[in-house]
Amino acid sequence: MNTVRQFLNFELIHLKAFTLTVADICSALLVIVLARVLLHLLKKYVLQLFYKRRNVAVGQQFAINQLIKYALYPIVIILVMQSLGIQPSVLLAGGAALLVGIGLGLQQTFKDLFSGIILLVEGTVRVDDMVVIDDTIVMVKEIGLRTSKVETRDETVKIVPNSKLVEDTVINWSHNNRPTRFHVDVGVAYGSDLGLVKSLLLKAANEHGQILKNPPATVQFREFGSSSLDFKLFFYSYEFLRIEVVKSDLRFRVDELFRQHTITIPFPQQEVWFRNELSTSPSKEHQNA
Repeated sequence: MNTVRQFLNFELIHLKAFTLTVADICSALLVIVLARVLLHLLKKYVLQLFYKRRNVAVGQQFAINQLIKYALYPIVIILVMQSLGIQPSVLLAGGAALLVGIGLGLQQTFKDLFSGIILLVEGTVRVDDMVVIDDTIVMVKEIGLRTSKVETRDETVKIVPNSKLVEDTVINWSHNNRPTRFHVDVGVAYGSDLGLVKSLLLKAANEHGQILKNPPATVQFREFGSSSLDFKLFFYSYEFLRIEVVKSDLRFRVDELFRQHTITIPFPQQEVWFRNELSTSPSKEHQNA
């Protein structure tokens, strides 16, 4: 017993009024372990039960878990410092000037930190949301305190600063839980049967499994083009991330149907006229007459 007591009271560091013993290190480690165990039990038993009863969405669950974790961290840090014999108030007062300098040099970092808190509290962008950032469709995989992880159509993970999701204009296709309308452009040759063109476009849309039947697909005759009659095929879908695959399938099917019914998709054509200057100029005999 005395041996254990002597081991715990063994001084690792002794500087004037500050002394660090093995017992202090053990106390700090105990605080960290207890905090992690408490957080794990809170998430697994208390919060999960709450989420099931209230049918909380996955994105909101992630936001609540992150906020609780970030609120617990400062408390754990203060308790660890006190276990080590360090007074947080004294440390903060002594490092006030240093903190001001660090704050000025890390303005962007602090902006990203506060943006992360805003995202978690407001919930404008949540985990599993489909958003458009810089004209790129991505799925939000994780919202951290400073950065967020998003995944592109190519399954590439990008790290995005949280301030970009807060300050920039971001299109959130998952925010209202409604299908989004997309379109495919099609041009046909002049003289084509426009009624048949419309029915074939609708047939191609209705055959695709990722295109909704309600709201139904529609066709609009948009313009008399220079080389073609231009149509737009509008359709609704929940397939946000892979929508280009759906559009590609539609184009393949439209081309197949048009070939079966001898409807031509024209390409731009130009007629070039050559003018013969010799044939239009007066003859020498006429000039000499």
